[in-house]
Amino acid sequence: METTKLSDQGQVIIPELLLEVYGWEVGQELIVIEMGDSILLKPKKVFPETTLNDVAGCLKYQRTPKTLEHMENVMRQGVDELWHNCR
Repeated sequence: METTKLSDQGQVIIPELLLEVYGWEVGQELIVIEMGDSILLKPKKVFPETTLNDVAGCLKYQRTPKTLEHMENVMRQGVDELWHNCR
């Protein structure tokens, strides 16, 4: 069991062995979770940087594309229904 001290600035030094075990480096963001009489530190997961080209394939629409007129009619119908329900 390792021990550490709380500094006058509220900082805690995490023992080097634990930093190595968890692969944490300087600047690692941690999520602090209150657990009753203790706290839990979890690494904040960093998502890899992506571009629209990386994910655009999942956006493909599999059916026949809708026309602008069709979309306007559907929106108009939705507004009419909401307006009717407000009366």
